[in-house]
Amino acid sequence: MAGFVRDVMTPGVVAVRPDASLVEAAQLMRTQHIGDVVVADGQRVVGVLTDRDITVRAVAEGADPLTVSVQSVCTHDPVLIGPGERASLAASLMRQHHVRRLPVVEDGLPVGVVTLGDLAETEEPDSALAEISRAAPDE
Repeated sequence: MAGFVRDVMTPGVVAVRPDASLVEAAQLMRTQHIGDVVVADGQRVVGVLTDRDITVRAVAEGADPLTVSVQSVCTHDPVLIGPGERASLAASLMRQHHVRRLPVVEDGLPVGVVTLGDLAETEEPDSALAEISRAAPDE
């Protein structure tokens, strides 16, 4: 796998505060057409919240998404990677930690996210995962 994280990542970060409600996070995901947000305390990445986290860790347990905070269901202390790291390291970290996305941090600040789909689009552009990743999101 050739290239650097900066070459394959999705630049920019959509972030929420740890004390935001799950409804706030879900609405942000909907308007941005994304399935995850970085959880940031100030400029520091403290977690990652996915649409699946909301479903499995909160709604399926009967929690009220209006009152439950992001910090109570997000994945804390996520694996981070720098934009200057090799894309192959990102793939290795995803495999090792069983995750599909890594926040990209430079000088302590979140600057993007690299996903399994990003890597597939670059390394295996004809794969089913790459094709799915390129598709427009459903509304």
